[in-house]
Amino acid sequence: MAIEVGDKAPEFELKDNHGATVTLSQFRGAKNVVLLFYPFAFTGVCTGELCALRDNLPKFADRETQLLAVSNDSIHTLRVFGEQEGLEYPLLSDFWPHGEVSRAYGVFDEDKGCAVRGTFIIDKEGVVRWTVVNGLPDARDLNEYVEALDTL
Repeated sequence: MAIEVGDKAPEFELKDNHGATVTLSQFRGAKNVVLLFYPFAFTGVCTGELCALRDNLPKFADRETQLLAVSNDSIHTLRVFGEQEGLEYPLLSDFWPHGEVSRAYGVFDEDKGCAVRGTFIIDKEGVVRWTVVNGLPDARDLNEYVEALDTL
């Protein structure tokens, strides 16, 4: 079961595409967080979604929001992917223990061995305020994130 609106967002500690440690709690009291799970780097739908976010980063910054994208790829894969696509927000690796954070948020597909497309908007107090979970082939609508952020 995916985490639901009103739930306290599970804390996590993951490495980003540059090897830095990122925790959810480091944004508490300072920024909202859009936590975006996606299956794998270098795939068509994922690349399209993440590049659309790249092209719209000011919409998040203007709303005191940190974008965090999580996949089950290694940090090395994410580093190359981020550089290739010009992604300037953290790409977090849920590689090992494999899918631990994806499972905590209820978006890990055990049969496929990766996260489905789950998005969680977490407020500055660490509470989930909006969520959507799509299957592997179904892209999400960036404008829905922005509209949800405007309600905080």
